[in-house]
Amino acid sequence: MSHWARILRERNASGLSIKEYCRRSGFRENVYFYWQRKLREATCEELAAKNAEADSFKEQGLVPTGWAICETAEGAGKSLAVEVGKYRIIVERDSDLELLAKVCRTLGSTC
Repeated sequence: MSHWARILRERNASGLSIKEYCRRSGFRENVYFYWQRKLREATCEELAAKNAEADSFKEQGLVPTGWAICETAEGAGKSLAVEVGKYRIIVERDSDLELLAKVCRTLGSTC
């Protein structure tokens, strides 16, 4: 999948039509379109799973109204600093999300 994702990005950056890119690269258009479809399907499934997770957090009241759930890339920093008014909260990967939501709601109502 990562191989074909790279090929699709390269084709897009090249400015060539799919037909011309495939001709120059030596593979058939139907193969290109097959992998394009597979990558789109995989991306849609991943987004649906993330949206379901985000909806679950919202339904449980773990995300304060007006806030968004942000994802970090693998290997990103191990903590996140959240500043609300004059308060600074350090959030670790294993932080209790329910407690964090309560703290943020409390701080948000006092700032």
